Amino acid sequence: MKIYITADIEGVTGATYWDETDQKNAYYAELREQMTAEVAAACEGALNAGATEIWVKDAHGWAHNIIPAKLPREVRLVRAWSGHPFAMMQELDETFHAALAIGYHSRAGSNGSPLAHTMTGNMTYFKINDQYAPEFMVSAYTAGLVRVPVVFLSGDAALCQEAQVFIPGLSTVAVMRGVGNTTVSIHPHLAVERICAGVEAALKADVSRCRVPMPGHFSVEMRYRNHADAYRASFFPGVSQIGPHTAQFEADDYFEVLRFFSFCVA
Repeated sequence: MKIYITADIEGVTGATYWDETDQKNAYYAELREQMTAEVAAACEGALNAGATEIWVKDAHGWAHNIIPAKLPREVRLVRAWSGHPFAMMQELDETFHAALAIGYHSRAGSNGSPLAHTMTGNMTYFKINDQYAPEFMVSAYTAGLVRVPVVFLSGDAALCQEAQVFIPGLSTVAVMRGVGNTTVSIHPHLAVERICAGVEAALKADVSRCRVPMPGHFSVEMRYRNHADAYRASFFPGVSQIGPHTAQFEADDYFEVLRFFSFCVA
């Protein structure tokens, strides 16, 4: 069994301040350790379920956050950014049995976390087919493109609730919830235990119930904080500027949507 894990940092337990997610800040070291621990727990759960090969994409910031030596030997770790449109799902293909998302967070424009955002901090909202889109949705549709079920998610409570509406069979572990500019988080060791157990159970269940429903057409709307970014995006083939801050893109093929993101997410 070959398993894919995509990992972010703003949705690990305790994540509250932007400084904690920045590699140049002293507070970052502790959160990096917890991100690594939660990813390692997901790997252990996958191994307990019978996985023989695990690929992990470090998908936060500069993408070299996870401490490699603290992961199981069966793991292949993808670090940094290649420029491939799959981005947070780089190296995923149809040979994988299932995909997992660890440490993901609420979307831009929501109040699920003090760290809520989508892709960058330069968007006030992001929609796919009129639905406000978190990064989890972008990654899940990428998995759907290569017909890989997305079976497990850990992160903040608001994202977990939203994601289960999107993929009804999805298993989730909420490690914290946002309250205004604060978070209420479970203990780091408890988060690790729940993630390990949750991943094992999710992979032992019928993963086909977690196939991502792929629309026949995609309409994407992005509202930039800076009006100049919307103007610049309007020159990408197929993009319309529908407002001073807003660009829209239409495509039947989701890979074209990912290509659009690669060049127009400022």
